[in-house]
Amino acid sequence: AAEVAGLPDLPLPRWPGRDGTYPDGPGPRARDHAQLFQLIALGRACWIAPQSCRAQLGDDLAGVPVVDAPQVTTVIAWPPHSRSRAVAGLVRTATRL
Repeated sequence: AAEVAGLPDLPLPRWPGRDGTYPDGPGPRARDHAQLFQLIALGRACWIAPQSCRAQLGDDLAGVPVVDAPQVTTVIAWPPHSRSRAVAGLVRTATRL
């Protein structure tokens, strides 16, 4: 286990906003999780993620619990007119958790 103060002095990644632009800051730009994991493996970024993400890590990355990390709330949103079976399945699964 670790604490936030003990994490490597690496910048957090920057994600694009709804308009596609990236916020100002020192961290590298990330457009998807594959790129994020590559940035972490290269030692160019640090990421604090929910414990549920640990299962997605490859063999070249390790997840370490950060005992004083802030709580994370995950929100699922979709268009009200969506009739996607995949979205419906995701919502059913999420509501069972």
